[in-house]
Amino acid sequence: MKIRPAVRFAYGLQRIDEPAGPDEPEGGRLLGVLSLGIPMNGAVLDIFEGTGRYTETLELNRLVLLDRAESNAESWLCSRAFKAAALQGIRGVVAHSDPQPRTRQTPDGPELISPGHIGHVYVAQDFLYLGRTRPRRLTVLPDATVLSDRAAAKIRRDEVGHRGAARRLTNLGAPPRQPGEDGTRWLARALEAIGATTVHHPGNHRFARSIGRHRTRLACTAYPAPRTTSST
Repeated sequence: MKIRPAVRFAYGLQRIDEPAGPDEPEGGRLLGVLSLGIPMNGAVLDIFEGTGRYTETLELNRLVLLDRAESNAESWLCSRAFKAAALQGIRGVVAHSDPQPRTRQTPDGPELISPGHIGHVYVAQDFLYLGRTRPRRLTVLPDATVLSDRAAAKIRRDEVGHRGAARRLTNLGAPPRQPGEDGTRWLARALEAIGATTVHHPGNHRFARSIGRHRTRLACTAYPAPRTTSST
């Protein structure tokens, strides 16, 4: 099961001197995508004074480029995307970078899929560094995704959406839930069966900036940006 963020605007980076690949938009080969959308917690947008959540402020919730993209491609894509978003009335953007390395389990052994990021691209785009989100414990699944506390609660309490959350685990090899089995008991059994791990996460790095011609004030404290993945 793929986890997709709530997206309002999506922008692609294409090479016009190369033909588009299968299922890619016309105009050239797709090298990267940036999306702006709705954060899980809308309160993170309230740092922009005098703005409306979701209508004028959004989260940068995906920024993905192919390895062969040029070294300045991330900054170039951010700059163009922010200009386009500002024309749609967006005045502020928040972003997060995850410094925690992510490894997934494969038949050939562990595979590093992310070394952890501290957000150099955001600093290059004049974002202010706002410190870290709160530290927390994460339940990491073998495919390197995280089972959120909310998803786990749905399973334990048989709330709406618990079947989809449980399907993620059975797709990774967890045994099916037995008729009448308590959700809490099954969740513990399923996580153990697939080899899920619990890790301490120090918190993501937080960034924010206003965009557009008329800059919006940020009601928050800025700090020196981190230089290494272990920076606090």
